[in-house]
Amino acid sequence: MAAEQVIAGRTSRAIADSVEAAIEAGRLAESDPLPSVRGLAARLGVSPTTVSAAYRDLRLRGVVTSEAGRVTRVGVRPVSRAQQYGPVGPGVRDLSDGYPDREMLPDLGAALARVELPPFQYGAPAVLPQLAEIGQEQFVDLPSWLRRNAGPIGVVGGAMDGIERVLASRARPNDRIAVEDPGYPGVLELVRSLGMVPVGVTLDDVGPVPSSLAAALASGPAALVVTPRAQNPTGAAIDGPRSRELRIVLDEYPDVLVVEDDHASMIAGVPHASICIGRRSWAIVRSASKLLGPDLRTGFLLADPRTARRVAERQLVGAGWVSHVLQHLVAHLWSDDDVRTGVRLAGDIYRARRETLLRRLAERGIAARGRSGLNVWVPVPHEVPVVQALQGRGWAVRAGEPHRMHSEPFIRITTATLTADDADRLASDVAAVLGRSRRTRLA
Repeated sequence: MAAEQVIAGRTSRAIADSVEAAIEAGRLAESDPLPSVRGLAARLGVSPTTVSAAYRDLRLRGVVTSEAGRVTRVGVRPVSRAQQYGPVGPGVRDLSDGYPDREMLPDLGAALARVELPPFQYGAPAVLPQLAEIGQEQFVDLPSWLRRNAGPIGVVGGAMDGIERVLASRARPNDRIAVEDPGYPGVLELVRSLGMVPVGVTLDDVGPVPSSLAAALASGPAALVVTPRAQNPTGAAIDGPRSRELRIVLDEYPDVLVVEDDHASMIAGVPHASICIGRRSWAIVRSASKLLGPDLRTGFLLADPRTARRVAERQLVGAGWVSHVLQHLVAHLWSDDDVRTGVRLAGDIYRARRETLLRRLAERGIAARGRSGLNVWVPVPHEVPVVQALQGRGWAVRAGEPHRMHSEPFIRITTATLTADDADRLASDVAAVLGRSRRTRLA
């Protein structure tokens, strides 16, 4: 249905509500164009200023996207982007979630029974001193320049919370934000929900391609969000030579904020090669969720002093602090030698499982990526039939569509729980499905 027929209202709020209602009812779909400001104002009998205010409200909430001189379109909504092609049925092995192996995570119930939780009073420090010390240890592997030129360690509610707070503190609605393509759907949707415009940067096995980054930076973004290792979905990891190449490209744009999402940190399987060295504005976020448990919702933020201060100030007038119950629990867990040993062991096991599947796929002539992290990326001619065919063989994998802006189709396979025998069977099934898919396509 044409947008002109479903948009109504005499005030900016009523117009915005009608657009959102039409999207919720399915009368407007993702990427549908909306009328021009002047055209809609003339049809509704209101001023262009009223329509502009409605569009601005929708844009700030990520409901629509627009840039100067371009058509306003319905945005990509997080709920629809997260959908999979059919539920995971009984007897189907779920390799679609991207999660760590539960068996590799510490027992939070046992830890809660042992941890001391003194009552917290308003006015106490937002970050527990013992957790701040652990936070310093978390970044000891980084180059000394970063640690010397950082503000106080911040504690945030996980990696995505940290990224959101950094972007909100240093960028504004309508700003362009350079992001990985393919990338983590949460980052894409976060950028859009902040009223900002994602600009894709292509990847290879060692991270962002310098020429693609240069093209994205030429469009004038305020920030770059990059995953230095365990990139989701490709498993890409920036190495030393690529880090130097990317820093040379970034040197031409000293005002661009660089945000590194090091969500997997110690279990990524490769060292962290940062591109933040020498930057004026930068931030690195590391999460405890992949190491200790997803419900802990605790992460560490290392950033330049201005960014660190802005994030802390904004946190104080919002949530105030990350729950001290969670902070005490993380501090208790990380003080346990067995837990730290278990995290290091988990990293070794995840690497072995990922590399086993890559070898099995390569033996069958299937190109795949997975230099680090918990996932393997496999290019496919068409996503939906491949996902459905593998589910018919007992495997649930992730379609690439929620991750992509302009990149080619693929599937993502989570290897965190995949044994060697499972990897062999899965590789054979992937080869059979892709062989049939290619034959069908050629026919």
